[in-house]
Amino acid sequence: MRDFGGGPFGIYVHVPFCATRCGYCDFNTYTAGELGTSASTQSWSEALRAELATAAREFAALPTTTPPVATVFVGGGTPSLLGGDGLAAVLDAIRAEFDLAPDAEVTTESNPESTSPEFFDKIRSAGFTRISLGMQSAAPHVLAVLDRTHTPGRAVAAAREARAAGFDHVNLDLIYGTPGERDSDLDASLDAVLDAGVDHVSAYSLIVEDGTALARRVRRGELPTPDEDVLAARYERIDARLEAAGLTWYEVSNWSSGGAARCRHNLGYWDGGDWLGAGPGAHSHLGGVRWWNVKHPARYADRVAHGGLPAADWEDLTAADRYLERVMLALRLRTGLPLADLDADGNAAARRIAGDGLVTIVDDRLILTDRGRLLADGVVRDLVG
Repeated sequence: MRDFGGGPFGIYVHVPFCATRCGYCDFNTYTAGELGTSASTQSWSEALRAELATAAREFAALPTTTPPVATVFVGGGTPSLLGGDGLAAVLDAIRAEFDLAPDAEVTTESNPESTSPEFFDKIRSAGFTRISLGMQSAAPHVLAVLDRTHTPGRAVAAAREARAAGFDHVNLDLIYGTPGERDSDLDASLDAVLDAGVDHVSAYSLIVEDGTALARRVRRGELPTPDEDVLAARYERIDARLEAAGLTWYEVSNWSSGGAARCRHNLGYWDGGDWLGAGPGAHSHLGGVRWWNVKHPARYADRVAHGGLPAADWEDLTAADRYLERVMLALRLRTGLPLADLDADGNAAARRIAGDGLVTIVDDRLILTDRGRLLADGVVRDLVG
């Protein structure tokens, strides 16, 4: 294991539990019926505490002192299924092993249906500072295609409850391009988002992932494949509405009301920072070394019980790997990619792409244009060959 890279240090905690499985989701998640008696929230919680303790010991043996934890992100799955007390216990477990910075950003994802005013009060008192709510759409028929279980208005109500509990930073997630979604449906979703008064919005185009229920429906011809032109038009529509409302993009799929509202944890990923990923299937990165945990909660708990980190495998990133990731991640940010970070071939490609109107060069930084944001993945391919 290499030493810390010198930037902010974050902790991601993966909660693998869901009440039901959404048809588009390929995340490492499990319903109670899928797990049976092989794992539970209790066994997961005990294993998580043990993994955090093991990681703290491993990090303490490194040449430099473990930096304070600048950000915590509890994701899933559905972390809100743990309830307020369960999420408070997660943060207590982190505090028991690591130094949490006084101004740490502490986020949890939540399904609107498993939240309440009491839930938000509890986790705010515990030290959480930011909420990310899965909304996806305000249109019932779109939610039905996605197999989402929450009612259309619940996400907005949950956002308001979070604000009332004292959360200054609340995010709503949208998915656009779902088969059957109309422009009017997207407009209704954006109306609801803006009416909720949140300071952050994430919007992702629907991707049909292999192995999901959605992919099977598309393969059988029950649903059409999302149309690339429609996805591009929807993105432009989202961007225009959010920008007009004072929410400015800072990463291709993320908009905020200002610097303080940006997700610092995710910026740590995009800036190539270090983080510990705890929980089944979670990924970690430290000084150019990446490792990822075994996926199944029961196997994860068993590996932790036998000592050591529950890693399924490790990867020592090569110079080529780091170069690709630097270009791929930094270019997605509004701050762009320094030309100095590109090799000679990359610089030549950057000048050519700038001539095509996909990027602009400002103060020796390569920044995506509005059109370039629609083709970001292609721009990266051109830059790295």
